[in-house]
Amino acid sequence: MEPCFLTAAQAAASIREKTLTSEALVRSCLERIATRDADVRAWAYVDPAHAIAQARELDKRQAMGVMGPLHGLPFGVKDVIDTADMPTTQNSPHYQGHRPSKDAGCVAVVRHSGALILGKTDTVEFAAGGRKALTRNPHNLAHTPGGSSSGSGAAVGDYMVPLAFGTQTGGSHIRPAAFNGIYGLKPTWGAVTREGAKLSSASCDTVGWYGRSVADLALVAGAFRLRDLASQKPVAARGLKVAVCRTPYWDKAEAAAHKALATAVERLQKAGARIEDLELPARFGSLDEAQKTIAYGEGSAAFLPEVLTHGERLNSAFHDVAANKRAITGAMMVEAYDLVADCAKTFDALFAGFDVVVTPSAPGEAPEGLHTTGETIFNTMWTVMHVPCLAIPCIKGSKGLPVGIQIVGPRHSDARLLAIAAALAPVIDAEAA
Repeated sequence: MEPCFLTAAQAAASIREKTLTSEALVRSCLERIATRDADVRAWAYVDPAHAIAQARELDKRQAMGVMGPLHGLPFGVKDVIDTADMPTTQNSPHYQGHRPSKDAGCVAVVRHSGALILGKTDTVEFAAGGRKALTRNPHNLAHTPGGSSSGSGAAVGDYMVPLAFGTQTGGSHIRPAAFNGIYGLKPTWGAVTREGAKLSSASCDTVGWYGRSVADLALVAGAFRLRDLASQKPVAARGLKVAVCRTPYWDKAEAAAHKALATAVERLQKAGARIEDLELPARFGSLDEAQKTIAYGEGSAAFLPEVLTHGERLNSAFHDVAANKRAITGAMMVEAYDLVADCAKTFDALFAGFDVVVTPSAPGEAPEGLHTTGETIFNTMWTVMHVPCLAIPCIKGSKGLPVGIQIVGPRHSDARLLAIAAALAPVIDAEAA
C-alpha cells in the first residue's frame, strides 16, 4: 500500500516502529497531489521542497529520540488559518501573498506535537461568503465537496493528506466530512484555541479536524489535550443507549439522508445498541434562525475592519454583513443568545436518559455544481449550542456519493464522544468494520 492511503493512526504506528519515515509518507502524499489535484483542486498552496525538508528534519529528530504525539504526520491547513511559513490568503484577492508573522494557535499545537504542515487548502472567502473555493468533490468532480472547509475535506477524502484542519461557524466542517466520506470532529466551542483563525462569529467559530478514522481524530485530540481523555474507558456498542434525533428540520432531509439514518439505526440495533427516538422541545426549531442572527450580528463587527480597509474592492457580501443589511437589532441578539442558552442547558440535561445522539449531518448527497456548498440546516443548531459533533461515514447514495451521519454529545463531552465513536464507527461505517 502506498503510504498516502494509510490512516494517520496507521502511519503514526509505522513511523514509531521505524517501518516508515516521515519523508516517505510526505513524498507519497505529494505524488498523490501531483496526480490528482489538477482535477480536485483542494490545495491553495503546496511547496514540495519545503515539505520534504520538514520531513527530513523530523526523521533526524526521531533518530535522536525526539518525538511528539503527531510525529511525522502531514497536516493540511484551511487557508483562513495563519501559518508563519506559508501564505494565508483567505481566498480573498486582497490577501494574495499575505504572510502572517506567526502560526495560529492550532497550527502551533500540531507543529510542536511533531506534525508537519504540508500546505494550505482552499476555502470559501474568509470562510464566510463571497468567493467559493475551486475545489471539486473527489468522488464526482461535478459535485461540491461542501464548504467552507472545501479543500481540507477533499484533500483528506482523496488521500492527499491524512489530517487537515477545518472550521465551522454554521456547518462548514461536518458537512464536508459527510460529502467526502471522511471522519471529522467539531469540538466543543472554546475547547481548541481559535487564535490566528479568521474571525467571523465569536460565539460560533470553532476549529476542528478531519481524518479517515476515529483513531485519527483521537490522536489529534490528544495533542490538544482535550478534557477528560485520560479518564475514558473503552465503550461497547452493545447496551449503549442511542437517541435518534431527526431534528425539527427533518422535512429538509432528502432520500439519501433518510436512508443513511435508517441504515445507521439498523446496524446499531443489530450490534445490540438500545435505540430510542428523541423529539426535541418545540423551541429547538428556532435554533437555526438564532444561529443566523448571532452569526450575522457578530459578523457585522468582524467584517467592519475589512470594509474600512478595502472599501468598494471588497466583495459586496461582506459590505452587507458589516452594514447590517438584515437589520438585526440588539433585542434580537439578546433573544437569540437567551434561546441558545436555554436550549443548550436543556439538551445537556437530556443525557441523563441516554449516552449519545445520532442525527443527520447533511440533507443528502453533495449537490451538483460549484455554485453551492450545500445546506447547513442539520448543523447550525449543534454549532450554536457549542456541543461536540463527530462525523461518521455511513452509505453511498443513489448517485454514488458518500452520505454520513453525526453523533453529538453534551458540552465538553468530547473525550466521551470519541470513546463512543470508537465503538460505533465499525458498526455504522461498513468500510471501517
